[in-house]
Amino acid sequence: MKNIKNSNKPSFFKKLFIKISRKLGYEIIDQNNFEIVTSNKKIDEHLSSLGHKSINLPLGEIKITRKVKALDIVIRTCASVNMLTQNKSRLFEKEKIEYTIRTIRSLIKSSKDHDLEQLKINFKIIDHNSTSKNLEAIDNIFKEFSIKYSLINLDVKKFINKIEKTNQRGEKITDNQKSNMANIHQSLLEAKKCEDLIYFVEDDYLHKKESLKEMIFTYERLASQINNEIIICPTDYPYLYAKSEITQNFLGQNYHWRKVNETLCTFLTSKKMIEKYWDKYVSMCEKEHAPFEKPLHDIYEKELCMSPIPSLALHFTNVNSIFGLSPNVNWKKIWDENEG
Repeated sequence: MKNIKNSNKPSFFKKLFIKISRKLGYEIIDQNNFEIVTSNKKIDEHLSSLGHKSINLPLGEIKITRKVKALDIVIRTCASVNMLTQNKSRLFEKEKIEYTIRTIRSLIKSSKDHDLEQLKINFKIIDHNSTSKNLEAIDNIFKEFSIKYSLINLDVKKFINKIEKTNQRGEKITDNQKSNMANIHQSLLEAKKCEDLIYFVEDDYLHKKESLKEMIFTYERLASQINNEIIICPTDYPYLYAKSEITQNFLGQNYHWRKVNETLCTFLTSKKMIEKYWDKYVSMCEKEHAPFEKPLHDIYEKELCMSPIPSLALHFTNVNSIFGLSPNVNWKKIWDENEG
């Protein structure tokens, strides 16, 4: 019997065809071995290129017209206040600084994804009333990862006269709420100095390692598709399932995303969006609405806001809170991954 030699080496014409396809911007898939021969990658690898193209098989390629230039991560910290509006303990019942440290650690680890290397990422801490010991602990985290950051010690007095003394329910505003509103106001002012995207983060949100990558690549993909700026909420809150609502579904980089009409105050958007709705955003810092985030929800009636399924970030509040732990996520795993 004659031996048949099976060679995996591509022929001259195949090589030429691949070369031409690559120059023309086409991707050729060899479904026999799940390889994209024009990119020398397997189809289960990361195929998108920041600022150039978004590829999600089998839907193909989307040319990126809305390129992300930079990301500023603004973290609002207040280690002296355990819970702003509740007296219950958080999951794992640790001191507030422990959640702050793990939040920062998770964000730094997420920012170090090699697919984000070309993106300018800046960290900024806006702190209110944390002890020098807590601020030192925060500083040590950035030193551990050799990451530069800027620290702003919040001066509540700058904003206090702009805050109405009673809320929309006719109740007196607490001092903790006043400092929270002042911190949000300061973060909005910092957003005006940013180059492109801003991620506003509270200090009790732990992130999956792929969080920032998924958010940035999805922002480029969907903003390019709809030709408009968007808002991304990284958390799949339990309260979003409390009522049945008609929604829209989108395919991001590696996650499914859905349109939502409500969020809390951790979200990512662009400087353009902040400037477009400046008065609406600032109104959240001048009057305590019912709910507090009502100005954000008004914006979402006009602009696309999305949340991932499953969640990319976990809000570590009380285990029974409808504003806390996201469904179908291993909370303990995320907690342990960000231990010092």
